Amino acid sequence: MDTVSLEDARRVIAAAEARAAEVGQPMNVAVADAGGNLVAHVRMDGAWLGSVDISINKAFTARAFDIETRALGENAQPGSQFYGIHASNRGRIMIFAGGIPLRRNGSVVGAIGVSGGTGAQDQAVAEAGAAAL
Repeated sequence: MDTVSLEDARRVIAAAEARAAEVGQPMNVAVADAGGNLVAHVRMDGAWLGSVDISINKAFTARAFDIETRALGENAQPGSQFYGIHASNRGRIMIFAGGIPLRRNGSVVGAIGVSGGTGAQDQAVAEAGAAAL
């Protein structure tokens, strides 16, 4: 099974950190492997403590369902097909922007999770990180 290596995770995190610096928002950035397990995490200076777990859980969610957390959230609203999913997996499921599956050669090999800014900022930083894989 192909999975994210520590070297991959460091490259993804470095790209995400650079984008977070560009938007002027310190972030927590987590990278999970193909099994949804944490490979690496960084909390930028000044990033919220409360966002540590959120970033890790966004990475887990993106890998657990192989979907961007933003898209999962759109389908998890009242009346939608995945309403209530956030309560599954012992509450680890995040349903807002900032979690993206990482793909190599068409296969999901891990995920990135970003937390600490607005949804748009989290998403932009996660996209920058994902593009570095």
